[in-house]
Amino acid sequence: MSSPNSPMVGIVDLCKRYTKGKETITIFNGLNLAIPRGDFVAMMGPSGSGKTTLLNLLGGIDRSDTGEIEVASERLDRLSESELSRWRASHIGFIFQFYNLMPMLTAAQNVELPLLLTRLGRKERRQRVETALGVVGLADRVKHYPKEMSGGQQQRVAIARAIVSDPALLLCDEPTGDLDRDTADEILSILQVLNRDLGKTIVMVTHDPAAARYAKRSLHLDKGNFIEKELAA
Repeated sequence: MSSPNSPMVGIVDLCKRYTKGKETITIFNGLNLAIPRGDFVAMMGPSGSGKTTLLNLLGGIDRSDTGEIEVASERLDRLSESELSRWRASHIGFIFQFYNLMPMLTAAQNVELPLLLTRLGRKERRQRVETALGVVGLADRVKHYPKEMSGGQQQRVAIARAIVSDPALLLCDEPTGDLDRDTADEILSILQVLNRDLGKTIVMVTHDPAAARYAKRSLHLDKGNFIEKELAA
């Protein structure tokens, strides 16, 4: 296990391939990447370049064929499936394009879902849910169902769910892809606050250059390799 001063993400010589029929498709062949703790990275690139695959590898949803993946001081390539599942529940928050909320649950119940996998008591779970919804500006919507909320509000609930277990790393896959510009800017501003004020490390996949400008830097992924572009502060 690495020291707290190590990068949040460290990838060394990562290789990932998929087999499709008789064809083998190479996504990454010797990829290297380091993301410092507290960074906010926008990951861009053409469709099929491996952006979502990389998010899934960082979140322990997918596994590499070879190479080292270290996230939050843990070598993911050395963990069993059960160890990976426990690690993911406490260290990673996922935010998706289409919210993935349970329609039959209230905002508070949706946010509480990750905590049901922990040993926290009901009172502490409720306090964490209220705090998370307060951070995203939805303290007055705890009893509302998804159908009673706008798309932007639903994405705020999804962000609250992602941060309720206080994860070290937030992985965002096109988090504003289904939103209008003004609502997208509101969501991106929340991500900036989570990064700047709460110290969350964020990796965000986006096709939108306007969204990428909210990050500290941009990485362009093409043909399995990165080209970095610094963004103005």
